Amino acid sequence: MTPVPGFVTIRAMKTSCLASFAARALAAASIAVLALSSTLAVAQPKVMRIIVPYAPGGPIDVTARLMAERVKDTLGTVIIENRPGGGGNIGADMVAKATPDGLTIGIAAVATHAINPWLYSKMPYNAATDFAPITQMLRVPNVLVMNADTAKRLNINTLADLIAYAKVNPGKLNYASGGNGSAGHLAGEMFKKEAGIFALHIPYNGGNPAQLALLSGQVDFNFDNLATASANIKAGKLKALAVTTEKRSAALPEVPAVAETLKGFAIDTWWGLVAPAATPKDVVAKLNQAFVAALNSPEAKTRFAALLAEPVASSPEQFGAFMKSELAKYEKVVKASGARVD
Repeated sequence: MTPVPGFVTIRAMKTSCLASFAARALAAASIAVLALSSTLAVAQPKVMRIIVPYAPGGPIDVTARLMAERVKDTLGTVIIENRPGGGGNIGADMVAKATPDGLTIGIAAVATHAINPWLYSKMPYNAATDFAPITQMLRVPNVLVMNADTAKRLNINTLADLIAYAKVNPGKLNYASGGNGSAGHLAGEMFKKEAGIFALHIPYNGGNPAQLALLSGQVDFNFDNLATASANIKAGKLKALAVTTEKRSAALPEVPAVAETLKGFAIDTWWGLVAPAATPKDVVAKLNQAFVAALNSPEAKTRFAALLAEPVASSPEQFGAFMKSELAKYEKVVKASGARVD
């Protein structure tokens, strides 16, 4: 059958139109998909991370997670990234070298920003210049404790009694710590220097073995973290002679401060938040505002009290000045102790 010329032309035109329409529809769909993808990419919330330079489960980690929960309404999702190792140096170095956009911040502690710079022969970061302070968070008093039976046997009831006994019996006392260069070791060395006494330092591999040695009577006294020692103090196994903060602790108000006997003595465990040094000031100010509000919230204070920790919210300038003074203080203490990590 012979095709009709006009019909063939019309059918071809229809086919061409359909093809063109399909092409345009496909192109429009592609553009819509790209636009949607672009919109989703822009709308995708940015996640902040707090680098904790210690293993999960400790007081610093617990408080960091509490803060992350408290600031999510103002700062968005905040995740905790634990990077232990090197006495805290590995995690702190990650913060120092992170992009200074406010999305990576981290914990600065007495070890990472005051002790380690003098304890380690080589440091991966400069504690004084590589960080932008945000706010101090907490401090936990240390406490000078004796084995209760030892204290009773030696008739030591006060810090003055301990000092007097050490002066009359030089070389007879010893104390334990969680290791050379630990907070307990340095507190002991500072105490000996200020009191003008001698006591043999016995380092253990961690705070728990040092406490067990004290409880079993193998050593005479320790400078322990109050949160760690409090249960045994309440149980009567340890006798608390003094807290090492400048003033008495609200968690143990009946126990005097060392400074009441040795004027100016102050040494405790503290930590706060820092960002990379080049982080813009307006970003630091925004972070400070959010975390200070979180630290001062009634819910957070209740949780801190359970940890025997005291909130110390501060401005970036105040925290920076505090860390600078701590760095200078521990230079003398570490060098006097002779402790060194190579």
